[in-house]
Amino acid sequence: MSATKMVSLTIEGRAVSVPEGTTILEAAKAAGVLVPHYCYHPGLPVAGVCRMCLVEVEKFPKLAPSCATAVGEGQVVHVYSEKALEARKGVLELLLINHPLDCPICDQAGECELQDYTFQEGRADSRYREPKRFNPVEDFGGDVLYVTNRCILCTRCVRFMDDVHEAPVLCVSERGDRAVISKAADADLTQPWAANVIDLCPVGALVSKDFLNKARAWELDRTASVCPGCSQGCNTVLETRDNVVMRMKPRPNDAVNQFYLCDVGRLDYHWMNRADRLESPKIRLADVLSPVDWEIALGQAAEALRGRRAYVVASPQLSNEALFLLKRLIGATGGEGAFRCATGPEAPLPGVDDLALRADRAPNVRGAELLGFTRRDGDLLAGLKSGDVLVVAGDALDGVDLRRAVDAATVIVVGTVLPVGLPTPVAVLPIANVAEEEGTFTNLRGRVQRFLQAKAAPGLARPSWYALADLATAAGAPSDDCALPSRAFAALAAAEPAFSGMSYDALGLRGAVVAGAEVAR
Repeated sequence: MSATKMVSLTIEGRAVSVPEGTTILEAAKAAGVLVPHYCYHPGLPVAGVCRMCLVEVEKFPKLAPSCATAVGEGQVVHVYSEKALEARKGVLELLLINHPLDCPICDQAGECELQDYTFQEGRADSRYREPKRFNPVEDFGGDVLYVTNRCILCTRCVRFMDDVHEAPVLCVSERGDRAVISKAADADLTQPWAANVIDLCPVGALVSKDFLNKARAWELDRTASVCPGCSQGCNTVLETRDNVVMRMKPRPNDAVNQFYLCDVGRLDYHWMNRADRLESPKIRLADVLSPVDWEIALGQAAEALRGRRAYVVASPQLSNEALFLLKRLIGATGGEGAFRCATGPEAPLPGVDDLALRADRAPNVRGAELLGFTRRDGDLLAGLKSGDVLVVAGDALDGVDLRRAVDAATVIVVGTVLPVGLPTPVAVLPIANVAEEEGTFTNLRGRVQRFLQAKAAPGLARPSWYALADLATAAGAPSDDCALPSRAFAALAAAEPAFSGMSYDALGLRGAVVAGAEVAR
């Protein structure tokens, strides 16, 4: 392959070299200069309709739209020249003519690009005295509301549905000041990836019904995470307020999900806030579960495991670290591990290679398989033998035939909720869910990705890796210093060839692929 030809230019006095064909707007990003823009998005075809990204290029006869103008050797670009600033001020004034003063009630307030650029470059006052145009709010279906009065007609939503989702249900109808976004009369935005138009909208014109009037942007804490909804492993941001997850949004990662998140994933976070959580360790006393200290519950669990084989039912919602420590427990008792995974129809995003809502609706199916757990969707307890200790880790056992559970000598539950229908466990160890701890998942392509803690766990619940490290050690497994998730992962990387050489620092927030994995992109 021939080497990529580089082009050198100067943007706002900063020299930068970028590959030939790069736009001035993207070159400015590389130089650390933000060119204001609305219609441009790196994941969409260029439209050049908002005229907000106009810059002055020396020796050009007029201002150039930086989103649609390729770099040239020796170009000198001025983003903040008087001519460029005056042009963008005029564009902002035009956009604000009919834009309502909705900021106090708009969900986009605080993260709105129209607010930001108006404050940065707009007029200090308005010269417009006539009545503003008014249109009613329209329900676009799915999770999407269209607030027509706020729309600046950037057409990001139209281009996403046309070119990325390949479901052309949106268009610009009417002309001039009457122009609005319309949807096809026989279609709603109920497609599997349609709610991405909410994230793409630079203003508050497309809003989420689920998040409507729930919180202000500046009240939210944001944490990098991974969507637990399927084995794709889309990168996400969990947004919390007062220790409650308020919404989940996509986080860009070109190797996994680009800029997008399916509707199933983005709306499947309410279980992270469920109230019926296990909050304290418990042991069985006179056939009744009674709260105790962690040391007592761990001791009771270790005593139950002594001399017996552990049959571990693990959830693919558990992290790699937790599954690794369960594998140690299995090894120490000569036991066996199994898991099941809910499935559903696969829903690809046509315009992005290898991106889909996957059939396996759990984030760590590949991790469970790499760590030696057997998938048993049909009969989860098929491997349970008479006299075994049944260890239920992270699975609520909904829909599982539990008649075989009577064959177990006893039951230990490590989870966020207590499964219904089990014999009374000898010990219950409460653990955190994915929003309440730090760890890693392995997606279907073998990419290991970190998720961070977004909120506190309830009561005395501990991170899964912490609780399982103590349980495995109490049961006679090799003892490692697993006081931190990074150390638990280091022990995993040292013991498992597929994860060899990995560390939290090496993974960063983009992840890395396990040894021997076939990467589709």
